Amino acid sequence: MSNSKKLGWKEIPEGGLIVEGGNAANYETGTWRSSRPVRDVDKCTNCLICWVYCPDSSILTSDGKLTGIDYSHCKGCGICAEECPVKAIEMIDEKEFAKQKGGRK
Repeated sequence: MSNSKKLGWKEIPEGGLIVEGGNAANYETGTWRSSRPVRDVDKCTNCLICWVYCPDSSILTSDGKLTGIDYSHCKGCGICAEECPVKAIEMIDEKEFAKQKGGRK
């Protein structure tokens, strides 16, 4: 918990305003997901089209290659799977994924 003083009602900004840049990184939204993208490494050609289209910047890359998916921020929209030209990304139901992995995420 922060040691900063709590703001009073006159000091709180109006709702719906973005009062600072880059604040989305502070909010983990992955728990909203009902489906998760799972990449087949053998099919992936590292074209990075998924990276271009991901609205949450959840596709992780390094040196021009896909290295993983940031599941803490991925909302499971499925755009990456839809746009993948080689169908290397499959959307898996979260409950099914948990069963397959023995409850590990």
